[in-house]
Amino acid sequence: MDQVKDRCLVYFEDPFWVGVFEQCYENKISVSKVTFGPEPKDYQVYEFIRKQFYQLQFSPMLQMDAVKNNKINPKRMQREARKELANGGIGTKSQQALKEQQEQRKLERKEIRKKRSEREKEEHFLQKQQKRKQKHKGR
Repeated sequence: MDQVKDRCLVYFEDPFWVGVFEQCYENKISVSKVTFGPEPKDYQVYEFIRKQFYQLQFSPMLQMDAVKNNKINPKRMQREARKELANGGIGTKSQQALKEQQEQRKLERKEIRKKRSEREKEEHFLQKQQKRKQKHKGR
C-alpha cells in the first residue's frame, strides 16, 4: 500500500518566517517554499493551507532513500529530534527539491529572455531595412 505524507515546517530564516510544504508519495518527495514575513500564528498557517495550498507550485518529484522501520531507543530519538530542530528543521531532500525548482525556473526565465531579445533584434533589423528602402526611394 502506498503512503502519502504531507508535512509543513515553519521556521525562522533571517529576517522572515518561512514555511516549507512537503509532499511524499511512493518514495518520492516534492517541495514548495512560502515566505510568511512576521511570525505566523497557528490559525494563520491553517488558513493559508486551507485557502492557498492548491495554488502552491511544487518542485518536480525527487527519489527518496528507503526508510528503515527499526525500533529506535526513545532517548536516541529525543537526541536526533533535538539535533534536527537545532539544524533548522529542513531536510536535505527538501533543500534539494527547492534548489531544483529554483534552477528550473531560472532556465525558463533565461529562455524567455533569449526569445524576447531575438525578437527585438529581428524587429530592429526590419526597421533598419525599411528605413533603407525609404531612403533609396527618396533619391
